[in-house]
Amino acid sequence: MAMATSRSIPSTKLNDGSSIPVLGYGTGTAWFKKTDSDLNRDLVDSAKNAVKLGYYHLDGAEVYRTEGELGQAIRESGIPREQLFVTTKVNKNIADIPAALDASLKKLQVDYVDLYLIHQPFFAQTKEQLQSAWAAMEQVKASGKARSIGVSNFLQSHLETVLETAKVIPAVNQIEYHPYLQHGNLVPWQESKGIKTVSYSGLTPVTRAAGGPLDSLLSGLATKYAVNPGEILLRWCLEQGVISITTSSKETRLASYLRVLTFNLTPKEVEEISEVGQQHHFRAFWRENFGEDDRS
Repeated sequence: MAMATSRSIPSTKLNDGSSIPVLGYGTGTAWFKKTDSDLNRDLVDSAKNAVKLGYYHLDGAEVYRTEGELGQAIRESGIPREQLFVTTKVNKNIADIPAALDASLKKLQVDYVDLYLIHQPFFAQTKEQLQSAWAAMEQVKASGKARSIGVSNFLQSHLETVLETAKVIPAVNQIEYHPYLQHGNLVPWQESKGIKTVSYSGLTPVTRAAGGPLDSLLSGLATKYAVNPGEILLRWCLEQGVISITTSSKETRLASYLRVLTFNLTPKEVEEISEVGQQHHFRAFWRENFGEDDRS
């Protein structure tokens, strides 16, 4: 296929008026580092390749220990900072969010991030802890160091707690989202509040949970649209207004993911994928916090 440009990936608006590209390149999962070791040059090069292909939405987190690589890739990409959409997340340094963001900005070699997320809600033992962390997020937004703020891995109950005292409504909730983990009514509820859903691990039904009830349906649709089953899953997300973070160390695979922008699933196909997906439950991440049978 012809090499895509950044203009190939459309953007959608967040509730604060910012634009976010609907496909992003993630530096978690496969790239996760257990220690703050030397720069992983493979990741730097992969992120640069992603930018070259048109992935201007780059997703990191302090806990992945890959902010240094992302920063180096941004620096070497030659793309003006204002054309990129950079996300990072606070987790282990949640007790001092302004300091955590300053440390992330230093590693990313940027003056601001486009989106800053609380990585997970499970640090909070009380409602007040959750609400005070969100107040600190509002502070970093006011400082200009985070253009938009949001959360990740939150359930509706966590979001309701935040909304009780929030002056700024979270722009997004980034969650593991795919047909085997549809979170009940969470996505439409978030939409009703103006909170965008961002999906990570959207390819799970073909990567970690192959052999499930969706296999033949995805295979048939992939043949119909001349794409891969994984691209059908990404398209399923996009058809529902869900922003998708994906990753690969292979440039060819990153290029092939862009084919999701060249076709549409019919409403009936989207519904069928959802219905068949509900026959099987699978969560790849944060199982110890949610419990294996928790479907929310």
